[in-house]
Amino acid sequence: MQKQQFLKIHPHDNVLVALQNLAAGTVINFEGDTFALTTDIAAKHKFSLTELKAGDEILMYGVLVGKATLEIPKGGPISIETVHHASGEFHLGKRKTEWHQPDTSKFEGRTFMGYHRADGSVGTGNYWVVIPLVFCENRNINVLKEALSEKLGYKKAKSYEADVDQLIGLYQAGKSVEEIINADIQAAPDKAKSKRLFKNIDGIKFLTHDMGCGCNRSDAQTLCGLIAGYITNPNVAGATILSLGCQNAQVSILQQEIQARDASFSKPLVILEQQKTGTEAELMQQALKQTFAGLVKANETERQPAPLSKLCIGLECGGSDGFSGISANPALGYVSDLLVSMGGSVILSEFPELCGVEQELSDRCVDEEKANYFMQLMTTYNARAEADGSGFYANPSPGNIRDGLITDAIKSAGAAKKGGTSPVADVLDYPQKATKAGLNLLCTPGSDVESTTAEVGSGATVVLFTTGLGTPTGNPVTPVIKLSTNTATAVKMPDIIDINCGTIIEGEETIQQAGERILDYVIQVASGEAEPKAVQLGQDDWIPWKRGISL
Repeated sequence: MQKQQFLKIHPHDNVLVALQNLAAGTVINFEGDTFALTTDIAAKHKFSLTELKAGDEILMYGVLVGKATLEIPKGGPISIETVHHASGEFHLGKRKTEWHQPDTSKFEGRTFMGYHRADGSVGTGNYWVVIPLVFCENRNINVLKEALSEKLGYKKAKSYEADVDQLIGLYQAGKSVEEIINADIQAAPDKAKSKRLFKNIDGIKFLTHDMGCGCNRSDAQTLCGLIAGYITNPNVAGATILSLGCQNAQVSILQQEIQARDASFSKPLVILEQQKTGTEAELMQQALKQTFAGLVKANETERQPAPLSKLCIGLECGGSDGFSGISANPALGYVSDLLVSMGGSVILSEFPELCGVEQELSDRCVDEEKANYFMQLMTTYNARAEADGSGFYANPSPGNIRDGLITDAIKSAGAAKKGGTSPVADVLDYPQKATKAGLNLLCTPGSDVESTTAEVGSGATVVLFTTGLGTPTGNPVTPVIKLSTNTATAVKMPDIIDINCGTIIEGEETIQQAGERILDYVIQVASGEAEPKAVQLGQDDWIPWKRGISL
């Protein structure tokens, strides 16, 4: 079967997407019209269906994504030289909450094996977290990590120390710099993993940051909210919190934030303040003893069956390319619709990457209050970014642009496909907790790690992360499943990609088939039967968002 050369995404579009490299002069036959490409068009990039004048609108996904900066002939390239960012205006419209729910019969009665919490939530993992309230305690967090990780069986096996030993040997043997660079270093086999003392605890995660003091009070409150979000996340069994004592991010604020998320909070929680405790030795001894006691208690929880409605999936993308919006992202959208239909929760974030689709998303909000709130968050965020000299238009990275996402609106229209077609049940500002079943919109930056960190802080127990270029992002307590938008990346970077969605581009499966395949894997991961690559690599990325400007 011959591979399809190009694609028109939406009936209203005036551009086509190249699905493979197309040479200048290639004859395009489309809907009764025939024309030749004026230049080479690389796969993932776009070319014009009509003659365009400077100022004419560029439409993709049925929405405005840019305007021509000069004349573009039919078959001419849509590029940074010919187009600049533009997006449509938005206003409070009529509610459009009717939708066609997908067939969920294949998943009827399915369950996953999760950790049931006292508040009724169910985790896909059982982790203990150790977090400072202020950066002054980072060293003490690392001391605890050194003391506990290996002894309790949680140190990752992969090490490159043997590689360094080989390089030292070459140097001592008198080899030149060129010989060392070109040497065939044999990768050492992984050491056997240490046996875990606590069989029901998946890991102890030590998270550090550069916040908590020397910042405004709002940032301190927000940090405490994020930490509270991790403590109350269903994937977390308990926590150890170290405080200096004099910082802006006070223990009392953290406790208030925990209560706001779980009024009957009952997980094991160790909170120690160094200025009250005294010496470092006393602080460490208390931290070790109380943490160990908490681990003993947390180890009593075992996996039990839970309905799929107890899943909360975060939707994320990073290192996106021109195929993201037509393969992996809509496949996630189908997963989202499946889960929502079964009573589960999904979180769509990265507000700078929803620029241009505000009207559609606000219309899908279940009531006018949520629609207005979403539009307010988008408007305020963009205005603050522009005041700092970098609005949403600056969001696409050099890698995005190189692989076909030349304007923020093009990137956003494809990114929004992760949210499927269901109504928007709730709109949240960072770091609020997702409490409603259905699709939740969470205000975060487009920055991968900050956004993923925020989704988990809001309650995500699994994160589905699409990537076109390849990115190793993970999370300390929530499994991050990586999905490639194209087969080339999946083949080139098999150590970070879990699922290849390039099969959609190649016509091997439909978006719906890919979505069902993804949900099957999610159930395996949620049950502890499969371990995503980011977990295997120990990719424990965690960056709190300073509520300044970050795109």
